[in-house]
Amino acid sequence: MHLLIPYASALSDACQHTLKDLQLPVLTQVLARLAPALRSQADEDSLSPPHERALARALGLSGPDGGLPWGAWLAARDGITTGDLNWALLTPAHWHVGTDQVTMLDPQTLQLGEEESRELLEAVRELFESEGYVLVWGAATRWYAAHESFRELPTASPDRVIGRNVHAWMPEHPQFSRVRRLQNEVQMLLYTHTLTDRRIERGLPPVNSFWLSGCGPAQPALDPPALVVDTRLRDAWFAEDWAAWAEAWHELERGPLTLALAALQRGAPVRLTLCGERSAQDFELRDGGWWTRLKQRWQRTQPADVLLNL
Repeated sequence: MHLLIPYASALSDACQHTLKDLQLPVLTQVLARLAPALRSQADEDSLSPPHERALARALGLSGPDGGLPWGAWLAARDGITTGDLNWALLTPAHWHVGTDQVTMLDPQTLQLGEEESRELLEAVRELFESEGYVLVWGAATRWYAAHESFRELPTASPDRVIGRNVHAWMPEHPQFSRVRRLQNEVQMLLYTHTLTDRRIERGLPPVNSFWLSGCGPAQPALDPPALVVDTRLRDAWFAEDWAAWAEAWHELERGPLTLALAALQRGAPVRLTLCGERSAQDFELRDGGWWTRLKQRWQRTQPADVLLNL
C-alpha cells in the first residue's frame, strides 16, 4: 500500500495553529512503524506543487518544474488517443477581477456540468483551431489542447493559482504570448455568451477564461495497483476552512490511515507520502533489525512535527 496525502499542511498561520492542536493518534502509530525516506524539497513558489511531484514519481513520469506532462496523461485516462502530439490541460475557470489583482476561483466550485462544459468548448473552438491547436473535450473541468509549442512550455499547476493573482503565475516564456492572447480572446467571447447570463441568473459564477498547464508529449506511465491518492483534505484546504480541514483529517484517520495501520500490523509493506506547500515526505519500512524497530516505536514521531515542516 502506498498512501499519498496531498494538502496535508499549509503555510498560513491559521493552518499552523490548527496543526499544533490537532490530535491524530492513528497517524502517530503509523509514523511509529515507519522511517523517513525520500524528501522532495522545493518552495511555495514552485510551478509544480509537492503532491504532483510525488505522484509523478510514483507513476514514473518525469519533467522539470512546471513541465510534468499531466495534459497527455489525463487525456489518455479520459480515453483520448494522444499519439505523438504535445498536449496541455485546459481548465475552464472563473477569473475574478478585484481592485488590484485578478484571481482564479477553484474550478471545482463552478458546478459546471457536462452539457454546459461542451457548449463552452464549442463556443471557443474556432479561436483555438484557427491558430493551429487541436481542441478536445475530456470532462466538465478538463479540456485538452495539442500544439507543437507545448513541447517545453513550463506552466503553473492550477493548484498554485487558485485564489491567487493569475498574472503572477504566468511564465515569461516566448511561447506563452500566444496563450495569453487566446485567454484575452476567450474572455471577450464568453463575456457576451448567453451561457454567461444564464449562469449569473442561477447565482453561479460564469466561466470567463481558462488555465493552461501540464504541457508536453505523452510518456510511458506505470499503473501502481497499491497507490491510493486521497484528496479529501482538498476542498477545505482551498476554502481555508481549517475546522473542516481538521475534520477531514479525522476522516482520514478512520479510513485509509486505519487500513494502513492494519496492514503494518500484519507485516505488510506500507509507504506513506505526506505533501504540503513546499515539500513531500516519504515514510517507509526500514529493515534495521528488531532493536531499530523497537526504538522507532519508543521514540514516536509526532505528526505535528512532520506536518509543520511540509
